[in-house]
Amino acid sequence: MKMMKQIAGVLGSALIYISSAGFTSSSFSLTKLQNYYKEFKSTPIEVASSSSIKTYEDYRGITAVGSAQYQYIHNHMTVDQTTGLLYDEDGFIGVALGYNFGDIGTRYYFELDTGITIPVVKVDAKAAVDASDGWTANSNGSVLEFVIDSDIATSYFGGTNGLASSGNFNNYEYLKGNIVGIELVSDEKADDGSVVYETSQTASVKSDEDSDHIQVVQGGYSD
Repeated sequence: MKMMKQIAGVLGSALIYISSAGFTSSSFSLTKLQNYYKEFKSTPIEVASSSSIKTYEDYRGITAVGSAQYQYIHNHMTVDQTTGLLYDEDGFIGVALGYNFGDIGTRYYFELDTGITIPVVKVDAKAAVDASDGWTANSNGSVLEFVIDSDIATSYFGGTNGLASSGNFNNYEYLKGNIVGIELVSDEKADDGSVVYETSQTASVKSDEDSDHIQVVQGGYSD
């Protein structure tokens, strides 16, 4: 709780993080994940499980000051005051992952069968005793475990059992779905990260109505 107060004191309600891609805290919105634009280059990796279960832990339970987890959360993550989720300077959402997902700070795109893309960053490591295969939790088979402020998240997501989203974020519309793809994200931008050019045509017949549409993208969260 002390850490939360320190973060809140530094951030305040009006502070916004700005990356070179134009991402700001006001851009962060889970409703935009259905149209998420992959801002960074990425490489597909093995999908060891398609589990739809998405559990969570409270980041305030990570108290070892010298740990990579604690340092990464304090130095790179912002607590979203609406949802209680944590996100980094590019809008990647903080999660705990098994040891096969590499070091703290490694980022991924998780593709769901509902067409949703979840950009995540590993901010905590699932203990090998709890995820012995390095991918999934022994207890429930989950791959993704969101790292959150549970007080804010419970208020936002609700739940019938006193837990945020009833203990499974798959119950929330914009995080719902089975995993069908995972991509390891690089630090290299896919393009300039600010504009996507799309061309729309009706069938194969060209007309004066054919046009190019320019869509401005902020941190991957497109409107």
